[in-house]
Amino acid sequence: MGKKLYVGNLPFSATDESLQEIFAQAGNVQSAKIITDRDTGRSKGFGFVEMENDAEAQAAITALYDSEVMGRKIIVNESQPKQQGAGGGGFKKRSFGGSGSGGGGGYKKGGYNRGNSGGGGGGYDKDY
Repeated sequence: MGKKLYVGNLPFSATDESLQEIFAQAGNVQSAKIITDRDTGRSKGFGFVEMENDAEAQAAITALYDSEVMGRKIIVNESQPKQQGAGGGGFKKRSFGGSGSGGGGGYKKGGYNRGNSGGGGGGYDKDY
């Protein structure tokens, strides 16, 4: 299995192909993927490159860290530990918090309005 690298501060115009070409200078690239926004499809300015082995991954970090790509200095480092811990945990927490508070607020508002105007006003009219 290859060694995965995180590549940050990429220009938004960079593509999977251009990322692969840049890293091919340091060794055999198994995969290169720019992360895009799932709604707009636009680049988020970072990606991942998988090198064939540790030695080539280290060579890529040494050769390309802080180097200029399309006018921007890129960041290159090992991705595994950071992404699994912080990335996964942070994302889960965010989605639970968002749906929980959003749903709660919605129900409260809807129930309060319905009870106040519909039930109160309508009930009296029918009884008399």
